[in-house]
Amino acid sequence: MKEIITSIENQKIKNIRKLLENKNILKEKKFIIENDNLIEEAYKNEMLLEAYALIDYDNYLNLDLIYVSEKVMKSISDLKSTPKIIGISKIKENNELGEKIVLLDNVQDPGNIGTIIRNCVAFGVDTLVLSKDCANIYSKKVLRSCVGMIYNINIIIEDLENIIPKIKEKNIKVISTALDATSEINQINKDKYAIIFGNEGNGIREELIEKSDMKVKIEMSAKCESLNVGVSSGIILYNIFRGKHE
Repeated sequence: MKEIITSIENQKIKNIRKLLENKNILKEKKFIIENDNLIEEAYKNEMLLEAYALIDYDNYLNLDLIYVSEKVMKSISDLKSTPKIIGISKIKENNELGEKIVLLDNVQDPGNIGTIIRNCVAFGVDTLVLSKDCANIYSKKVLRSCVGMIYNINIIIEDLENIIPKIKEKNIKVISTALDATSEINQINKDKYAIIFGNEGNGIREELIEKSDMKVKIEMSAKCESLNVGVSSGIILYNIFRGKHE
C-alpha cells in the first residue's frame, strides 16, 4: 500500500505552506503550481522539484509522486476546490539580456502580466524584465493566465533604472509606449528592441521615459483614449513580429 502523508504538521507540508506567501517564493527560489498543464510544462522543462497528489490521481506523466490526504492537500492549496495534484517548481534563473526585450514598469494586474508573458512568447520576445514593484509573477493568478508560458521566456526582476544602461550598452534602443508619441510601430528595429509598458493607471514613470530613445503609440479611433496594457503589448509585439516575417 502506498504511504500517504496525513498530518498537516509534517515538515515537508509545513515547508510547502511557506510558499503560499509571496515573500518566501523569491527567498526559496521555488513556487507552487496547481494544474496538470503547468505541472507538465515544468516537467518537460526539467523544473519540477516535487509533486504531491491524492491517491486517486491519474498519474499519466508517470511522475514520482508523494501522496497526501485530502486534508493535507487543502492545507497547501489556496484553490476553492481541492486539487488532485500540486507541484513545486524551481524558479528559472537567467539574468542574461537578450536582444528582444519587454520591460514592465509597476504593472499590477496579475492577469495583465500573464497575458503579456503569453504575448512575449507568441511574438518572439526573448527577455521579460519586471520592475520590483510589479505584481508577483509567481502568484497563482499570473501562473493560471500565462498557461505554462513562464517556462518559455527568460524572466528578470530588477529595478528598470539599473537595467536600461545595460540594454543601451548592447546598442539596443529603449522604447516607451506613450499617448503623446510621434513615432509609429513600424519604425521599431525588428531585430533588436527594448519596449517599456507601464502601470495600468499611471503609465510609464517620467524618469524612464526620459531615458528612452524613442516613444511609440498605437493609432486608434478618437473615440478610444487608451487600451489595456495586455492588449497594447499584443498589438505592438504582433506588428513587430509580422514586420520581421513579411
